[in-house]
Amino acid sequence: MSTNDLEKNEQILRGKRIKYIREHELHMNKTQLAKAIGVSSQFLGLVEEGRGNLMYRSIKKLRDLSGHSADYILYGLDDNVLNKTKSLLDKYSDQEIEKAIHMINDIAIFIKK
Repeated sequence: MSTNDLEKNEQILRGKRIKYIREHELHMNKTQLAKAIGVSSQFLGLVEEGRGNLMYRSIKKLRDLSGHSADYILYGLDDNVLNKTKSLLDKYSDQEIEKAIHMINDIAIFIKK
């Protein structure tokens, strides 16, 4: 699959995620969401069909409205993992986290040998 095909596929999947968020989570019609994120409803329709991309400002507004991370909206990365990781790391000091990262790095080097 060529780079253009992969990018087009990502764009289609992104549009489906945005449509799902709009319909099933925000319970908005196209006009309502379009107004909320600063685009026309026609353009939002193109985005949801995988034939257009939102600009940064609109993605940021969608992120704020939906509570999803930009990583989820753009790439489908599970934002529950990010939230769980953040809550787990809040229990530790910066020094403890740094020490753990060094330990993981040492383990990875050992495994590669």
